[in-house]
Amino acid sequence: MKVRTLKQNKVNVITLGCSKNLVDSEVLMGQLQANDFLVTHEAKKSDANIVIINTCGFID
Repeated sequence: MKVRTLKQNKVNVITLGCSKNLVDSEVLMGQLQANDFLVTHEAKKSDANIVIINTCGFID
């Protein structure tokens, strides 16, 4: 059974790779914020319960 918690999800987005990834991360963070997520970018504090690593695999 899935239980819904009252605590708001906090997402830490970590961007690695090229500058195109930074733009993609900014778009992603905007979409998450629009859906009521608390979002941080490359936060030093590890209090996020979701971590997304955006990386590049096509540019050397």
